Amino acid sequence: MRPRVRKLLIAVAPLMLAACATMGPPQPPSLNLPKPPSDLRAVRKGERVTLTWTIPTSTTDRQTVRVLGPTRICRGPGTLTECGTPVGLAPAARSGGSSAKNVAGSFTDALTTALITDTPSSSLTYAVEVLNTESHSAGLSNQVRVPLVGTLPPPADFRAQVTSQGVVLAWTGTPSNESPQAPVHHVYRVYRRPENGRQVMLAGEIPAENRRDFSLTDSSIEWESTYEYRVEAVTLVAQPNRPDLQVDGDDSPEIKVFVHDVFPPAVPSGLQAVFSGPGQQGFIDLIWAPVTDVDLDGYNVYRHEEGGAPMKVNAQLVKTPAYRDTDVVSGKKYFYSVSAVDVRGNESAWSEEASERVP
Repeated sequence: MRPRVRKLLIAVAPLMLAACATMGPPQPPSLNLPKPPSDLRAVRKGERVTLTWTIPTSTTDRQTVRVLGPTRICRGPGTLTECGTPVGLAPAARSGGSSAKNVAGSFTDALTTALITDTPSSSLTYAVEVLNTESHSAGLSNQVRVPLVGTLPPPADFRAQVTSQGVVLAWTGTPSNESPQAPVHHVYRVYRRPENGRQVMLAGEIPAENRRDFSLTDSSIEWESTYEYRVEAVTLVAQPNRPDLQVDGDDSPEIKVFVHDVFPPAVPSGLQAVFSGPGQQGFIDLIWAPVTDVDLDGYNVYRHEEGGAPMKVNAQLVKTPAYRDTDVVSGKKYFYSVSAVDVRGNESAWSEEASERVP
């Protein structure tokens, strides 16, 4: 062997031995079982239960999973030990892998009439079982319970009328026939959102007592805006030492309302006219009770002489409930009235007249 080759083998040998020392026993193949979801959530609305969960991105042995089989939807009374016969299947999904954002799975289950009950404590338990492509799983997800207490149907004649006080919403409800001592109560809740907007706010709530006709006034509106309203019945179940359990009913058809302000402010009252001016240029002072409408912009003052037609005497809106008329002539009697004007130019009727003679 040449000396140069021999030296090279002597130098490489320790590296080969070190590499061999790091090798462990062979690892068993991955079973590719998706890790069961731990964030299953359930929301009931009317007779529909919507389930949502995060689609697994890894297997039980920490391998990245990219292709999944379908997801079984499991349902039953009490705690579930296995899925049994699923009530539905969510289609197979493609996981985004460990580096991707979480992807949500969902399924909507319809409750049959036979499942709905008047017993406040009755409930169903849901879980999901995510399968791999060979239809195997690592078990059930976390379990969630859904109440089975009945809800009232949504009103079919939900309607709205714009008034000076706001939007009056009315509907015909279903008598709940409940007693004050019963653990289950119902309320109607009206929701509002701006047209093409996402922010939904509660416009009001009314107990669903043993009657049929309901109305509610939404006075927190902004004029010249368009809103979309809906109403739903909510079932409240009293729970000892805990907040009431709430089950939302189905929504009524949504109605669109344009709140156009064509309503004038209140008519001013208490108008008085008083002449002043001995030893100086005469004038007549007018005072009246202020109008309290929140959208008030000012007042107009009208004057006429006996037998004459009233004429407006102010060039600009009067901003306070008082006015001084200096354009008066000795020996004449003047008659006055005032009106209120809002920010959109709606003008009230004239007030009762007040008169005063100039000496």
